[in-house]
Amino acid sequence: MSATNAPFGLRPSFFPTGLERAQAITNGITSGYSSNILKGQPVVYGTTANGGTLGTIIIAANTGAVTGAFAGVEFTDTTGRRRVSNYWPASTSGTNIVAYFYNDLNIVYEIQTDATIAQTSIGNEYNFSNIAAGSTTTGLSQCTLGVSTAAGSGGQAQMRIVDIAAYPDNAWGDAYVIVRVQIASTQFFGAYTAIA
Repeated sequence: MSATNAPFGLRPSFFPTGLERAQAITNGITSGYSSNILKGQPVVYGTTANGGTLGTIIIAANTGAVTGAFAGVEFTDTTGRRRVSNYWPASTSGTNIVAYFYNDLNIVYEIQTDATIAQTSIGNEYNFSNIAAGSTTTGLSQCTLGVSTAAGSGGQAQMRIVDIAAYPDNAWGDAYVIVRVQIASTQFFGAYTAIA
């Protein structure tokens, strides 16, 4: 498995709180939002500083804060039909848009690395790579963890490796390792800054 490059984005694996629920935000994606948002893709709350709209979610960048992982959307299209989808299709117009995403800071996710990595990486922090990659056929993200983006000594990156995923044929040192991670850089903590 981890010898094959088959990324799947951020996949919730373990919920320390025992609750496996995605948050639902009514009108959580701006109608006409110009990018696909795929299931498993890292997302953040929109602000004027990151090009989003307050009270909505948008795709996270390859660096900086992360809020969670996209889980799907339902909306009413321009014909009045209710749609449910793994992903938000770019530039779609709709109303009553309900966006679902995981944002519990304690969630442990699984993600595939974009290159080999060793057990000594546990506790280290890395940024995402291929953050916009994915399939509109399946609606699934193909985002990966960038092993070349490790935060230096004392630095901070987006995700912290906490373990390896316990699957057959998934081992440290393989070409593409499936690791377990937690969000290390989040919009929820840090110095207070008014959203503008």
